[in-house]
Amino acid sequence: MTANRDVTFSPVATLYTEMVKSASTTNVIPPAPEVGEQSDEGIVQAVLDGNTALFELLMRRYNERLYRTARAITRDDREAEDVMQQAYVNAFANLRQFRGQARFATWLTRIAINEALARVRRRGRYEPFVDDPLDADSIVPIRSAPDPERQAFAGELRELLEWAIDALPGGAREVFVLRDVEGLSTADTAASLGVSEDVVKTRLSRARTSLRRNLLERAGATAPDAFRFYRPRCDRLVSLVLSRIADGSAPGCSTVSPSTEGR
Repeated sequence: MTANRDVTFSPVATLYTEMVKSASTTNVIPPAPEVGEQSDEGIVQAVLDGNTALFELLMRRYNERLYRTARAITRDDREAEDVMQQAYVNAFANLRQFRGQARFATWLTRIAINEALARVRRRGRYEPFVDDPLDADSIVPIRSAPDPERQAFAGELRELLEWAIDALPGGAREVFVLRDVEGLSTADTAASLGVSEDVVKTRLSRARTSLRRNLLERAGATAPDAFRFYRPRCDRLVSLVLSRIADGSAPGCSTVSPSTEGR
């Protein structure tokens, strides 16, 4: 990384931004153009070298992953987006702390996880997962008879699946979302959460068992459809983050340190 140079915001539109403006009206975020195929590390270096508008590419590349991860912890759409904003601002403010010991995606996901956990723990809303391999039924089963509010949208399989994921305890939710929804490897999930690969395997197995028993076999829902982050939300969040960076409201990062990068 280039040292002794401030990372400042440049309002130059990226190629991705221009492509989005001229894209079709589909709601799903389109694939990035050729510049978006540049490696994360290459984009980070370009940002540090002064082409800070390219930070947008990193946000668009990982918006859905960070949303799903934050949503798994907070169980609240709005707070998940707040977590994403702060995570990106923290990552930008501390970009020089990224040393490439772990993949950038892992480093960024870890920042989001730390931010989300800090928020829910401050509110006393997080019940840690108990890693007891002998207690396979410790995950509380989902009630077989949903309440009237749940029955009102019982036909919406995606919403049902999101509800089922929310019913998992803290720790199991994050593992399930990162592994089965976002598709991360066991190693990347372990590094993102700061736990061992064996812990990830145990939690994932028990989460899958609970979901299968209570919902998946009955409804036939598919995990990758859960907690999608469609283009209008993506555009709005990117704009908010870039505005915060541009007006200098990016505080120092208090929820991540260089020591977390290699976990």
